Amino acid sequence: MNQALLDRIEAQFLKKEPAKFNVGDSVRVHTKVVEGDKERIQVFAGVVIGRRGHGINETFTVRRISYGEGVERVFPIHSPRIDRVEVERQGAVRRAKLTYLRKRVGRSATLVKEKSSYNSSAAASAAAAAQAS
Repeated sequence: MNQALLDRIEAQFLKKEPAKFNVGDSVRVHTKVVEGDKERIQVFAGVVIGRRGHGINETFTVRRISYGEGVERVFPIHSPRIDRVEVERQGAVRRAKLTYLRKRVGRSATLVKEKSSYNSSAAASAAAAAQAS
């Protein structure tokens, strides 16, 4: 099939503004769950260990530790079942896939260095305190 035709068909199913996050970020994914005739929002929080695909097939994997056991869940980015994705903290990683976290145990299994930001309020207050003295 013609690629341009496929792109036009897929474009109507893509989200207008998908969430901006990267591998290594700690996120909270709000998903819509249907139980009978009721619908509610369920939150899955963890570390993004990988992204793959493009267009309508783009997915990301989130890993967390639940009752001492590692749990991973794969979410399609453009799914209508995903309400929103909140970024809790940005991770500073140098890899595209963080599969090495699967071998770790305890706190280190989800521990990723936080990205340092020069525009943070803590850095601004520290600079102001240094100038005052």
